[in-house]
Amino acid sequence: MPTASHPRRVPRLRRLLALASGNWVARGYLAVFAVSFTVMFLFPESAFAGSSLLLTAPLSFLCVFLPLDPGAEVDGAADVTAVAVFAVWLMLCALVNAAVLGALAARTATATSADAREPLPHVADPAERKGTDTTDPAATRPQRVRALLAPAVDNWLARGYLAVVAVALGFFLCAAFVLPDPGFAGIWPLMATAPFSILAMAVSSPVEYYSSIGWLSPLVFSIGVALSGLVNAVLLGLLARRLRAREPRPAS
Repeated sequence: MPTASHPRRVPRLRRLLALASGNWVARGYLAVFAVSFTVMFLFPESAFAGSSLLLTAPLSFLCVFLPLDPGAEVDGAADVTAVAVFAVWLMLCALVNAAVLGALAARTATATSADAREPLPHVADPAERKGTDTTDPAATRPQRVRALLAPAVDNWLARGYLAVVAVALGFFLCAAFVLPDPGFAGIWPLMATAPFSILAMAVSSPVEYYSSIGWLSPLVFSIGVALSGLVNAVLLGLLARRLRAREPRPAS
């Protein structure tokens, strides 16, 4: 008989795989990743060799801690093990990203179907509607924003990710405005919030060349990184909600 401590990992893993392959958005992403993954190993010197890292960001950038240069020649058991770990990690990152896209597509489809099933509202006569319509569109706007951002803070997965982003961004700001030589401190928030943070880097880079407002470039980059991290946290939160949703039980 099953014990009370039986983990729920198998149903959640099943839901993860279902989200990663349950719609054309997730399947299309996996197909593009498979092509880039093949190109990376068959043509390591190609300009598209690093595309798989961008497709599986931000989790894939944790591979920088592996003692491996993807373009170097593999020699010895240690290098073979590192390449195998690198390949498995990229595939796991692709699976998670595909599940995120699947959760987003499923949420959009659910909202669309719910709107389609909802009956048309009763159109009241202007005289009847006068004095009874107390709905304030400006008051509902903050509620919609809170509902949109709720997945970023209502689960441990998204909150943990936001904590990592906050640490990386705080280190960058300290290095940019306090330390005499910031070095490559911006690489950490860039990797933590990729791929959207690449746009933040592209926007903030031209500002750096103007000496009079050079201090503005770190601020623009920080704002872009913060927004990128928030978007990623919302997507991770949607995935966490889908994974912890209870499966319908058959009637006994």
